[in-house]
Amino acid sequence: MEYYVMTLFPDMITRGLDTSIIGRAIENQVLSLEAVNIRDFTNDKHGRTDDYPYGGGAGMVMQAQPIYDCYRSIADRLAYRPRVIYLTPQGRVFNQQMAREFALEPGLVFLCGHYEGVDERVLDEIVTDQVSIGDFVLTGGELPAMCMIDAISRMIPGVLHNDESAEDDSFGDGLLEFPQYSRPETWNGRKVPQILLSGDHAKVDAWRREQSLMRTAERRPDLLETAAISPKEKEFVRNFLANKEKL
Repeated sequence: MEYYVMTLFPDMITRGLDTSIIGRAIENQVLSLEAVNIRDFTNDKHGRTDDYPYGGGAGMVMQAQPIYDCYRSIADRLAYRPRVIYLTPQGRVFNQQMAREFALEPGLVFLCGHYEGVDERVLDEIVTDQVSIGDFVLTGGELPAMCMIDAISRMIPGVLHNDESAEDDSFGDGLLEFPQYSRPETWNGRKVPQILLSGDHAKVDAWRREQSLMRTAERRPDLLETAAISPKEKEFVRNFLANKEKL
């Protein structure tokens, strides 16, 4: 996977992603990451990449020319047409299924906006996907880009030491992840559930599945509408919620 991030703050991207699992994957050449400074492509002698919006209003708007030329500097090097993701609160809300979808691409280009937004004409020209990480506003697209790169990278073989660990994550099968425990067996008077000490893998798997169903029903019931659960599991959830209401 090749990542290209078009940004006014390239150091923010590289420093934010050069450690931990993603940093190791870059070092091992499973991933590549290039933060491209949009400011390097402006024709303005003062290095400006923004101007006042037509029609008036507060703030400034990022100009089309430096963004387009920045994009061309990337696209002209590639043997394929890359998907270009613009990080914006107006886009589709990012989720695990989108992470899986994007992970199938040979490379991705991220456009990080700033100020009051980006000239709509360059968005129409180069952007293939407008994506949001939630219904809130940030000062720029760098943090959302890093969040997406982290989530997408986990889906790429070779990034995680244990390839199965991505499958057990929350949302891996449409449900929240089951609770996890480690040593010591007793901490602060609280014991690890006995089933996890039994050595019976079938019973452990069944317990974890039930925990995922209960946790999802409690915390994110909306996920149950699209999760892959059996009729028997649906009945289990209904009984769990009914008993919970009685308490």
